[in-house]
Amino acid sequence: MKAVLCREWGEPETLRVEAVAAKPLGPRDVRIRVRACGVNFADTLMVAGKYQVKPDFPFTPGLEAAGDIVETGSDVTMLRPGQRVLAVLRFGGAYAEEIVLNADCVVPIPDRMDYVTAAAFPVAYGTSHFALTHRGDLKRGETLLVLGAAGGVGLSAVEIGKHLGARVIAAAGGPEKLAVARKHGADELIDYRNESIRDRVRELTGGLGADVVYDPVGGDAFDQALRAVNWEARMLVIGFAAGRIQQVPANLILVKNISVIGVVWGAQAARDPVLVSRYLAELLGWWEAGRLKPLVAKTFKLAEVADAMQALLSRRHAGKIVLET
Repeated sequence: MKAVLCREWGEPETLRVEAVAAKPLGPRDVRIRVRACGVNFADTLMVAGKYQVKPDFPFTPGLEAAGDIVETGSDVTMLRPGQRVLAVLRFGGAYAEEIVLNADCVVPIPDRMDYVTAAAFPVAYGTSHFALTHRGDLKRGETLLVLGAAGGVGLSAVEIGKHLGARVIAAAGGPEKLAVARKHGADELIDYRNESIRDRVRELTGGLGADVVYDPVGGDAFDQALRAVNWEARMLVIGFAAGRIQQVPANLILVKNISVIGVVWGAQAARDPVLVSRYLAELLGWWEAGRLKPLVAKTFKLAEVADAMQALLSRRHAGKIVLET
């Protein structure tokens, strides 16, 4: 089979598609013929050697995939060959024509869901659901501020926050991205290219501030948001797409009883795949009911993996980038 291989830390252009041997199947494993796989910011960090997980060389990136089960291990009873599924791979491996992984990390997809949509689903929606419910305890009627609201995870946070009954303020760069966030349920919009996040949030909330901040951006955006939150606000740290890891002033946390909360969905998936798979099954039910509408910005072929990653890093596109095999 063919797979994308990373043989050294570097830019996406260092990646190569090569022929590799098929992996053996364990008793609790399933073998999946991959049809599509999602491209995530974490994948670019892993290739650059900047992710919290550093696999041994050579390795295949990719944290999420969708395809067809072609073989199951002797102890697998809940899945069968021929099923259409999505899969979560904590340590990478999705950028390949075939993957083998534990059955607990695999979830059947609805008949109406195509492979590209399914591949764009688990990391974005799984992260946002876990962040807003399990970690952030977002309540109906609270105000949710979503930074990077037009990206893959940002849009999913807008949709899930709205479904949970929050008032959603979406912050993104430029009117085109904000129009996408509005289409996906945002109540209020902030263009942080031209507006102050701090000032606009205070204005939109009558001086109270946001109750929950969902932040995959970091850097200056986090610094501003921290100064525009309500009493006992929860700051959800998702990632650092802006490139600067912010330092959090303890005095600002103190004066409003603010909680700064880390969200590492991938590690949670590795520690408790059954829980995460149950959450994903619930989210797929919301998709079937029409409450979630994943947006795929662009698709690439497996051999175009470098172009796909650069498209993600450019931050020009609203929604997800997906590879098709």
